[in-house]
Amino acid sequence: MAELLDLLSWLCLLAGGAFALIGGIGLIRFPDFYTRLHAGGITDTLTALLIVVGLALQSGLSLLTIKLALILLFLLFTTPTATHALARAALADGLRPEGAGAEQNGGGSSNT
Repeated sequence: MAELLDLLSWLCLLAGGAFALIGGIGLIRFPDFYTRLHAGGITDTLTALLIVVGLALQSGLSLLTIKLALILLFLLFTTPTATHALARAALADGLRPEGAGAEQNGGGSSNT
């Protein structure tokens, strides 16, 4: 049973590291601020989830697991909120997404 928990823990830790690496590559490769923000926000949340779950599996059922769960809860609330706040601030500052012309601001497309 201990080997299974170790295996699951290491899979979560490695997957979390892989998603962090993928998110970093997305930050470099995507063309504008909003797509970079999306890549960073999504992978940051998933990375934190996987790494904290992997660490909780390593620590077993203890006070440390409760602390890790509280850290995870904090991260799951603050990371998307910070991403949303950054996007709203950029939009309020006048930074438009690439490809967002007048045809996208009308609320729909007219095919007539």
